[in-house]
Amino acid sequence: MCKRKASIPYRTIPVEQAVGTTLAHDMTEVIPGKSKGPVFRKGHKVRAKDLCRLMRMGKNNLYVLDLEENQIHEDDAVFELASALAGPGVTFSGDPREGKLELRADYEGLFKVNIDALVEFNMVDDVMAAAMHNNTPVEKNQSVGATRAIPLVIDRQELDRAVTVANECYPIFSVKTFNPMKVRLVITGNEVYKGLIKDRFRAIVEEKVQVLGATLEESVILPDDRELITAQIESYLEKDTDLIITTGGMSVDPDDVTKEAIQSAGFEEINYSAAVLPGAMFLLGYTQTAVIMGVPACGLYHKITVFDLILPRLMAGERPGKRSLAKLSHGGLCRNCSPCRYPVCPFGKAG
Repeated sequence: MCKRKASIPYRTIPVEQAVGTTLAHDMTEVIPGKSKGPVFRKGHKVRAKDLCRLMRMGKNNLYVLDLEENQIHEDDAVFELASALAGPGVTFSGDPREGKLELRADYEGLFKVNIDALVEFNMVDDVMAAAMHNNTPVEKNQSVGATRAIPLVIDRQELDRAVTVANECYPIFSVKTFNPMKVRLVITGNEVYKGLIKDRFRAIVEEKVQVLGATLEESVILPDDRELITAQIESYLEKDTDLIITTGGMSVDPDDVTKEAIQSAGFEEINYSAAVLPGAMFLLGYTQTAVIMGVPACGLYHKITVFDLILPRLMAGERPGKRSLAKLSHGGLCRNCSPCRYPVCPFGKAG
C-alpha cells in the first residue's frame, strides 16, 4: 500500500506569464536517441526568449514553491544524503544536477560497499542511492555511485530516516588505499626450468601487480621439486616480503607439487580451492606478516582469473578466507567474452 504524501505547496503560473519567475528545479529535456539533460537550471530567471523553448519541452505551466518548515527541496536534501553515504575516500561535488549528486573516488584504491546497509537505505521512502559493485578497483575521481531524493520536495522525517540509516552503518561507501606491497615470484614447472618452453608468467604477474602500485622484487624459475620450492618460499619469507606468488603446479598430476611445497613452508592458514572458473585450483595462505597466492596454470591462458579478483583485496590490506572464496561462486563463472570487457562485466562481482 502506498503512503499518502504531503502535498507540495506551489503556485501554478502559465508559461506565457512566467517571465521573471525563478525556476524551483532543473528543467530537463529528452531528445530520444540523442540527449537527456537539464536545459534550464534551478535558480534560472525565465526570460522572454526562453518561452518558446519551454513550450517545445511541453511545459505549459511553471511552479513557484512555498515550502513548509518540514519540507526540504531536493537539491538541499541530496547534500545530506551524500554526506551520510560518503565514507573515507569518497567525495562529491557541490553542484546537484536534476536533484542528483554523483559520488567519486578521492584516490586510487578498492571501492567498498556495505551492501546490506545500502539496501536498508533504499528501503526508506523517497530516497535512492546506487553504486558500483563492492570490491571494484577504482581510479582517482572515478564515479562510484550517486544519490538523490525522489520527489522535488521531501519530508524532513523521511530524510532524517535515511540519514540515520547511513550514519548507523557508516561507512556505506568507502575506498581503501592500495598498499605498496613487495612481491616475490616462484615460477614452477620442469618444462620451463629446462628451457623447453619460454616463461610468460613473470611478465603477466609483473604487469598486474604494478598496475596496483606493487613492485616485483625478484623471481625464480624452479623445477617441480617440492623441497626446492619450499626452500625458496622460506627464503622469501626471511626477506622483506609482503606477497609471494607461485605459478603452476597446483593441479592433480603427480608432478604438481607446488601445493605440498607451500604447505611445508610454515603458513598458519592455507585455503585451497576457489569457487571460480577459471581459477578453481587456487591457493591463498597467510603468516602473521606475509601472504602467498598459488596461481594455477589457467592464469597463463586466461586474461582474467581468480587472481585478478583477490589481488586488489590483498593490496587493500584485506585477508579473504575460505568463506570469501566460497562467496565468489555467485558470479564466479567467466563467460569468456571476446573481447574481454573486465572489469565492466559481472565476473566476480557478487563475492
